[in-house]
Amino acid sequence: MKQIQEAYIVAAVRTPVAKRNGQFRSTRPDDLLAHALRALMAKVPQVDPAAIGDVIVGCAMPEAEQGMNVARIATLLAGLPQSVPAYTINRFCSSGVQAVADAAMRIRLGEADVMIGAGTESMSCMTQMMGNKPSPNPAVFNDADHYAIAFGMGLTAEKVAQQWKVTRDDQDAFAQASHQRASAAIAAGKFRDEIAPFTTHTHVPGANGTVRVLERVVADDEGPRADSSIEGLTKLRPVFAARGSVTAGNSSQMSDGAGAVLLMSEAALKRFGVTPIARVASYSVAGVPPEIMGIGPIEAIPRALQAAGWHKDDLDWIELNEAFAAQALAVQRTLELDPARINPQGGAIALGHPLGATGAIRVATLMAAMQRGEATKGMVTMCIGTGMGAAGAFEKV
Repeated sequence: MKQIQEAYIVAAVRTPVAKRNGQFRSTRPDDLLAHALRALMAKVPQVDPAAIGDVIVGCAMPEAEQGMNVARIATLLAGLPQSVPAYTINRFCSSGVQAVADAAMRIRLGEADVMIGAGTESMSCMTQMMGNKPSPNPAVFNDADHYAIAFGMGLTAEKVAQQWKVTRDDQDAFAQASHQRASAAIAAGKFRDEIAPFTTHTHVPGANGTVRVLERVVADDEGPRADSSIEGLTKLRPVFAARGSVTAGNSSQMSDGAGAVLLMSEAALKRFGVTPIARVASYSVAGVPPEIMGIGPIEAIPRALQAAGWHKDDLDWIELNEAFAAQALAVQRTLELDPARINPQGGAIALGHPLGATGAIRVATLMAAMQRGEATKGMVTMCIGTGMGAAGAFEKV
């Protein structure tokens, strides 16, 4: 029987994140993922792609353009050997970090030495938030606590705001800070090393019945607004409840993007002569009431910390997905987390939230911070639709 071994992250990369119907409106999610996979392997050219044991890809709405086992399709499009298998997983908003955790688990169990965990999502391709044919089980309407499953996440954010007494002013201030941090990080070039610029191609009518192809290199995230202001945010009306406090401005942006992470065992590190960035210290998922799904990290973070043998004050960088400002603040306050260590470069309110890709994207952000020497022990955590929370702990080596 093989012994439990460490799983190390050796490379992580992501595409820029675009607004829904923005710069990637005509770009397929499998193409975004294929681009991320190619860029990932280019970071470690000494690694033989044939050594990859599996490619695990998270996707929250695996249908339409991101259906048909998008993981395998993108792996083939990326030019990886046909011998490399791939499969798609879905745990909604945590799908990307779940893919990384599952890849790490395969290595820890000795079932593989080289793995990829990734995520992709195009919310431009999906015509409806719940998919092309939303059809919730009628039984959920028999229990008021489960209505959120059918009616969407916005109402759960309103419930969290009410129960945790998060005011509209608090939410708007949090949102503005997200944009300020993200804009400052872009200006300082902080995302440069983790982003693989993507070239889009748009066909437009030309002269005499010809068709021109316009190329555009997308190198930065599209969502952050350096001019975001409290005055502007306070003018926005509530979206989900007439007298509510959750607006489009203090909620995450619907987005398109992909990310990929390469993991190895110690034996593989020696075989290919690769220096790791970090080890996967722990991962945890916890369930919470669906109607207040945003508090999921309140339960998941302590479990991940305990599994890693850490204290919350050991964390010097926390990527807490900003599904809504209300739930992010509820998590921050309940666990008494240091606001300065949460999303130092902005979060999903500014940077966007391409659902199943977000976890892998934020792992790439954390790995880049570790490579710059700005983080030693970090976490990627988020709430999950239908009432769950996930948290992954990572330690620089």
